[in-house]
Amino acid sequence: AIAGDVGVAADIKRAYDEAMRALGKIDIVVNNAGTSRTGAFEDITDEIWRDDFDQKLFAAIRLTRLVWPQMKERRWGRVINTLNIGAKAPRARSAPTSITRAAGLALTKVLAGEGAPHNVLVNALLVGFIEADQHVQAAARAGIALKDYVSARTKEIPLGRAGKAEEFANLA
Repeated sequence: AIAGDVGVAADIKRAYDEAMRALGKIDIVVNNAGTSRTGAFEDITDEIWRDDFDQKLFAAIRLTRLVWPQMKERRWGRVINTLNIGAKAPRARSAPTSITRAAGLALTKVLAGEGAPHNVLVNALLVGFIEADQHVQAAARAGIALKDYVSARTKEIPLGRAGKAEEFANLA
């Protein structure tokens, strides 16, 4: 089961679907839910905080809770919580998304400890800068050429380029 279908998440979901079809039937729970509305801390309303926690953290909690008992009973299951690198390396003006992603990382660690005795593996994959339509839209909103937007974003990436959804999906 894969939750969410927004921005980079939609591209990764499509790539996951293709990779899983190639492997055959496999049980995976992925949280790709949520869009990111970030900004200065003092500009983030309670509504934005609640929406972000609901879309990202509580989506993972609810979806995992639906399949957890069956995974434990079968003594087999895999949970992959898709987060972003902000979970471990948040930047200024990245709230609330980096905070909810960090909470998702903590949830992953708690579930990994609880699932291990039942052969239920729980992991988090942290996505970085992936080629996606949301970046085309962000460049347009910023009034800059896409190549300049991508160039600025990829300067800190060791490979010097954006990742591809298929590359990320293949990790799963």
